[in-house]
Amino acid sequence: MKQYHLGIEATLEIIGGKWKALIICLLMASDAMRTSELQRNIQGISQKVLIQQLRELEQDGLVSRYVYQQMPPKVEYSLTAYGRTANAIVEVMCAWGTENISLRQQQGEDIELLDHEVKRNVK
Repeated sequence: MKQYHLGIEATLEIIGGKWKALIICLLMASDAMRTSELQRNIQGISQKVLIQQLRELEQDGLVSRYVYQQMPPKVEYSLTAYGRTANAIVEVMCAWGTENISLRQQQGEDIELLDHEVKRNVK
């Protein structure tokens, strides 16, 4: 039996790490996204790591993967109903991060928050 001392341990096990909260945030802003769209919107993530993180989120029930039966193959990822329950957590993390950047700017740190819109393929 797996045991946790605090509930946050279970949360961090699922959405902790450098990339998972960013992936969830992007999928919240969209009905579904392809791997290339996610990678374009997450600076510094390799395709290998992105796919690994998506697989883990899928195994944990937060993300669903849909494969279109066409050539070339097309795969889209979206949040499950369970994955959308993380919305409140991600929103609080975003707000805290914005406040943190503001505080660091006031302390003289050269730091900037860029307006970031999800980049979609336009055809």
